[in-house]
Amino acid sequence: MKTFKMLAFDLLLDDEIKKIPLIDGIIINQENSHQLWILELFTSNTYHDFFQHFITSGEVLDARAIISLPDNEPAPFSVVVHSITTLDDKISVLIKGRLKAQRKKYAEQLLGQLLEEGLRNDELLAAFEQGMRNRPSLKQQK
Repeated sequence: MKTFKMLAFDLLLDDEIKKIPLIDGIIINQENSHQLWILELFTSNTYHDFFQHFITSGEVLDARAIISLPDNEPAPFSVVVHSITTLDDKISVLIKGRLKAQRKKYAEQLLGQLLEEGLRNDELLAAFEQGMRNRPSLKQQK
């Protein structure tokens, strides 16, 4: 098993990004034959009902996490919310899933989208730098 620090976590819901603010987070690659990963989010208890909905529904979710370093490309996961543990005014959310096999380079996708929008020169550079910082959801590639 290998463990990694999780710096950011987002869920992709109905083509929108739901950013979950982390107090702390860890990702464990179980390195087993099932290729399962465990993600543990430590966040505000205001998200308890939000995550409880997904435990009840058993819905498989698309997620992405930034691992180890802030400049790393977000890793895409297919996950299921497994359990919630309440700790005072915070919660620990245990999520299990798999790393998605096809991982396209975010920077290249972002740049392509900005070029399609007709941005050039300083405007392109500024939009690209902002996009790399904020990591907005990109249009689906054809």
